[in-house]
Amino acid sequence: MPVRDAVRDDIDEICSLIEEHARYEGNDDLRLDRAEMARHLFGADPKAWVVMATDDGGGVAGMAFCSWSFSTWEARPGIWLDDLYVRPEHRRLGLGRQLLDELRDRTDGRVEWDMQEGNDKAAAFYAGLGAHPVPGWVRYRWRG
Repeated sequence: MPVRDAVRDDIDEICSLIEEHARYEGNDDLRLDRAEMARHLFGADPKAWVVMATDDGGGVAGMAFCSWSFSTWEARPGIWLDDLYVRPEHRRLGLGRQLLDELRDRTDGRVEWDMQEGNDKAAAFYAGLGAHPVPGWVRYRWRG
């Protein structure tokens, strides 16, 4: 099952995956503006990128939605994983691992993400990769 970089023609699938993930997490109201998302991913000054996982027939099975980060203390870039989602019918086939392995291969810095508290299945999956929570840090968010 191949992993590939998303292209502009994938925008509807990308937004659909994000909306499906939101519903899976209990947000039934999320509806993304496809044109706005395409501008941020594929416009003149992209702000993020997406890696797609496909099934044996070439259908979209999942994605990793990412942007670059930078660690001043390590003096190197890393990857911020904003969204990892594999459609339920494609889970337990190794696609999540393939997506994360692809990100790991793209940086010698750190790959970081948030996980919703209480998501025991995700915690077990990440622990199986060798990833671990970062002790002593609390995430803050400041909106304009």
